[in-house]
Amino acid sequence: MDFLVALYIFCICVAELMGSKSFPIFTIGSFTLSASVAIFTIPLLFTINDVVIEVYGKERARSLVRSGIFVVFLIFCAGLLFTLLPTTKRFASSEAAYDLIFIKSMRIAVASLTAFAVAEFMDIAVFSKIREKLGKSKLWLRNNASNFVAQFFDTVLFITLAFYALDKGFSYNILPYWLLKCFMSVIETPFVYLGVQWLKKEEK
Repeated sequence: MDFLVALYIFCICVAELMGSKSFPIFTIGSFTLSASVAIFTIPLLFTINDVVIEVYGKERARSLVRSGIFVVFLIFCAGLLFTLLPTTKRFASSEAAYDLIFIKSMRIAVASLTAFAVAEFMDIAVFSKIREKLGKSKLWLRNNASNFVAQFFDTVLFITLAFYALDKGFSYNILPYWLLKCFMSVIETPFVYLGVQWLKKEEK
């Protein structure tokens, strides 16, 4: 569990501090699908969430999410304070680049704080509700169903608040990125089973 918490916080920090960079995935005609580098860590947050719910219950997962929200808040406060502090002559030449990078991170932190809170708590709610209806079977179903719903709201809120392209439509900005997250969720399904087995083994 300590390892999962550390991995969870690592994924949050990477998404917050490095998520302002995007890269092209593929191009079809005039359309290019791009994604933030955070696409490699954000789906893992939902995977870890589902593993914790399955083994320890929704209250423990909610506690983990609250810790994540607190981390995002601290990153925002640290970025605000550190960019406002004067710099020494030794680093004066790199001050503009430093401020540019971390001010962007602050804007992303504000957007992701909202999206992260809504999506993670929604993931817990949907996962738990499906588990109540279907019992302990079909882990793959509740894992992916809860992730698809939660990541849709995460994508809509984050892209809209952070860097929604006002000259493009819904399908251009949000739909492809959400589908990419869904694809990542499906790929990571085996890790949910492995994580659950691992935690249960440690508990025994």
